[in-house]
Amino acid sequence: MTGTASPSGSATPTSSSTATTTPTATPTVTPAVPTDVLTYHNDNARTGQNLTESLLTTSNVKTSFHQLFQDSVDGRVDAQPLIKTQVSVPGQGTHNVLYVVTENDTVYAFDADSAGPPLWHVSVLGTGEIASDDRGCSQVTPQIGITSTPVIDPNAGPNGTIYIVAMSKTSSGTTTYFQRIHALDMTTGAEEFGGPVTVTATFAPGPAFVPKQYKERTGLLLLGGQLITAWASHCDDAPYNGWIMAYDQNTLAQTSVLDITPNGSEGAIWQAGGGLAADNSGYIYFLDGNGTWDTKVNTNGFPTNNDFGNSFMKLSNSSGLKVSDFFEPFNTVSESDGDTDLGSGGAMVLPDMTDSTNTTRHLAVGAGKDGNIYLLDRDNMGKFNSANNSNAYQVLAGALDNGEWSAPAYFNGVLYYGGVSVQLQAFTFSQARLVMMPSSVSSETYGYPGATPSISANGSSNAIVWAVQNGGSLGILRAYDATNLATEFYNSNSTPGDSFNDNKFITPTIANGKVYVGTTSSVVVFGLKP
Repeated sequence: MTGTASPSGSATPTSSSTATTTPTATPTVTPAVPTDVLTYHNDNARTGQNLTESLLTTSNVKTSFHQLFQDSVDGRVDAQPLIKTQVSVPGQGTHNVLYVVTENDTVYAFDADSAGPPLWHVSVLGTGEIASDDRGCSQVTPQIGITSTPVIDPNAGPNGTIYIVAMSKTSSGTTTYFQRIHALDMTTGAEEFGGPVTVTATFAPGPAFVPKQYKERTGLLLLGGQLITAWASHCDDAPYNGWIMAYDQNTLAQTSVLDITPNGSEGAIWQAGGGLAADNSGYIYFLDGNGTWDTKVNTNGFPTNNDFGNSFMKLSNSSGLKVSDFFEPFNTVSESDGDTDLGSGGAMVLPDMTDSTNTTRHLAVGAGKDGNIYLLDRDNMGKFNSANNSNAYQVLAGALDNGEWSAPAYFNGVLYYGGVSVQLQAFTFSQARLVMMPSSVSSETYGYPGATPSISANGSSNAIVWAVQNGGSLGILRAYDATNLATEFYNSNSTPGDSFNDNKFITPTIANGKVYVGTTSSVVVFGLKP
């Protein structure tokens, strides 16, 4: 059914949103392995790779690929669209479902394969509320509602659950701002588990969490039965701190809170929308923004006041959120003072690799505004060295000349980065280290904010790198040969009728022969010509 749900979970009929084009027939071929995309960049490691794409090939993307249709929505789509196949929707049969959230605090479920009205859509605004204003900051504008990429657990609740974080405010009288956790039934959009839950938090000795000072930008993480959230500021508008919070996914009860600058300030987490990353041992990884760093450390190498501004962080959550390890650049104070922080880029957990001594390495990678690619040993992150960055496992200094405002992707021993005002670059691993010079680059230069690439492949074959290029009023979807970025298979700018409105910090979703891209008012769906 189509409806609007209140925070109490009740639903009332509303008019349906419509697609912007006439329904388009799509190929009847079905993938050998139906693919779900249930979280930011495909997995908790945030690799961005779909290795079960059997329909899109390096041949047919060059000859038969184009825009199929657009699904219209009521606001900006800043979160990555998600896909769940074979969903039984009450009264409407079984569908592959495209889940879309907007900055107007609306959640949509569309048929992922054909144009048409939504299967259902719900507003998560409370009574007498509207989406937040942009808080005087142009990072997310003109309104702030659902910004971060949700996460789906198809086994939670009776029919599967999609988890989101939404910001809103009262529409009249004294303005009050809210941040809420919602758990919605995947088949109807109804609220579950007694939700929503209003976000509140304290962490001594720092100030309490103030909803109006934050937005949830970082992609949500579902790990070990808990929903992990992390909080960004609005254009460094003080006061704010670096908050991470955990909630029980089945009750929505808050289970743990951590402030990584409790005796200082700032240190927010946003990563250009990149999701919190996690490894198979349950550790969490991210990069935080400019903020207080205690220049003195204790005998364990940790800052004396537990302030971790501008750090590459590793957290445990086996008995509550705690800092397990970290890496801090040697010039961290000057980086924070100059707003040249690590937090503009996303973290990724890499697959195990064997080094030159036949030792298995457990690595993570990330980059931020200083343009360095930091490759870190997850078993020994390096902590702090006031002289230089030799405590890091490896640093590719200046590899991203103008900094990183996006997240990387990984495929088959190659790391892909889309920095600002540079070409898309591929860096190859050799013996658990990055080769200094890129193995290939795109012909095109990507302006601000660069690009977060995604990968489609069928095992190790037909590997394609997908990226969205900001082009002023129009965005451009590009597809490259993953083995050589100089070879471009497709770009929407050169194909009549394939244009779409530009939007920043966009991560394309590839699944089951289609590519999904969020815009300022829709999701554009690309695929093979019928």
